[in-house]
Amino acid sequence: MSDNGNDGVYGESPAETTSVFRADFLNEIDSAAAPQGSSDAPVSGVEGLPVGSALLVVKRGPNAGSRFLLDQPTTSAGRHPDSDIFLDDVTVSRRHAEFRQDDEDFQVVDVGSLNGTYVNREPVDSAVLANGDEVQIGKFRLVFLTGPKGQSAGGQLGETSAGAGS
Repeated sequence: MSDNGNDGVYGESPAETTSVFRADFLNEIDSAAAPQGSSDAPVSGVEGLPVGSALLVVKRGPNAGSRFLLDQPTTSAGRHPDSDIFLDDVTVSRRHAEFRQDDEDFQVVDVGSLNGTYVNREPVDSAVLANGDEVQIGKFRLVFLTGPKGQSAGGQLGETSAGAGS
């Protein structure tokens, strides 16, 4: 007998939601994560991201299609309801991993999970993420997609340094 209050009946968990996504949505994610010679391919809403932010899209797992915006210095992921990225599955530790932003880089850090954190199917304690990397947390596979990079003060188009052109 289970004490979790579920009693084997589906759909009674108040934290559980169901979303319906187009079948071609996962194909867009796959094509965005695959290295391509052309930048003309659609990139699942990445072009609308704020400068310096990133997006995690659940590619495989119970929440397939869910998107999580990484726009804070630290974003927690785990099975605990207080996690920024709540991944409700027994293969995920309560406090599983953190996504940390440092300057323009994003890093995933395993925070002592039981099943480990993987980047591109390799176990990692921590790793700097690149656009299109696949992060696995339990049975969830998330694709990391970056937004536009911030530019240095002198690197923007139309800007000139002091005294230039005089």
